[in-house]
Amino acid sequence: MKKIVKVGNVNCGSDELFIISGPCVIESDDIMMQTAEKIARTAQKLNIPWIFKSSFMKDNRSALKYYHGPGIEEGMRILQKIKKEFNVPVLSDVHYPEQIKDVAEVLDIIQIPAYLCMQTSLVVEAAKTGKVVNVKRGQFLAPENMTKPVAKIEESGNFGIILTERGYTFGYNDLVVDPRSFHHLRETGYPVVFDVTHAIRKYGIPSADPNGGARQYLPVLARAGVASGIDGLFVETHPNPSTALCDAASQLCVNDLEEFLKPLLDIHKVNLKFGW
Repeated sequence: MKKIVKVGNVNCGSDELFIISGPCVIESDDIMMQTAEKIARTAQKLNIPWIFKSSFMKDNRSALKYYHGPGIEEGMRILQKIKKEFNVPVLSDVHYPEQIKDVAEVLDIIQIPAYLCMQTSLVVEAAKTGKVVNVKRGQFLAPENMTKPVAKIEESGNFGIILTERGYTFGYNDLVVDPRSFHHLRETGYPVVFDVTHAIRKYGIPSADPNGGARQYLPVLARAGVASGIDGLFVETHPNPSTALCDAASQLCVNDLEEFLKPLLDIHKVNLKFGW
């Protein structure tokens, strides 16, 4: 049976397509507020539920010199500000169990990064907060094996689960999205999200390099995901992606979000019409 996971005013898994959006990593107050305001206007205009996402810490950057984020204290301050001003649920990812207690005071969704989806101590500690847990499928993990972290969360007494697909690496630098993964994730009954902007990253190439992402594939991948029956779309946005401090080559300009979403909403309506 399909489950509805309620996050603030968003019913994830209902008949409404929802979006998770925001800059890859928390930057200045100005950039964060500017992005949130634009997403809010777009969401209101298109009548699409939304969740704000940004990372307070990126612990998997490929070099020490790259920006890792502002940390918990500053990150939670900014996310709390956005949460209050825009009345929107907020999401960020965690890397260590000891981070969870502090972030749970602000976050509506605690995200488990793809690389860490099988880390039992991290997943269980997040589950114990009672917050909704978004588990990103590891690039190394068969989609049917996502039942393993799901079971760990359920056995911890938490049934507020969202599962996010982002593609496979096969040990190389390209991510490949297999639509069969959406099918397997849906079989858990929990809402399924497609992280389309991470699916176009070119690993091994710095994210600030224009060749570090393949934005030309964003529309076709997003449309394929929505046609496959996903419940939500994860799309990182920034006012000026080329200057973003993380994933500059793959984030969508927030000013383009409205036109990007319009055909996806049309496809979603077709799905509902035919019961797909």
